[in-house]
Amino acid sequence: MEDKTLEMVFQELDEVVKTLEGESLSLEDSFKFYHRGMDLLKICNEKIDTVEKKMMILDENGESHEF
Repeated sequence: MEDKTLEMVFQELDEVVKTLEGESLSLEDSFKFYHRGMDLLKICNEKIDTVEKKMMILDENGESHEF
């Protein structure tokens, strides 16, 4: 996993999307940016999964447990 914050990954993903929406991109470059975007989405999912696993939930007795 890349050593970037989730916010940094979202920012790069946004830049990739804007680039793909441009009209002056070759087919080869489009594929390159598409694959980079897919890699970034994978990184986002992994980071979000990690955060979710660390979140705590409270049971009815007020005790916290990781899920």
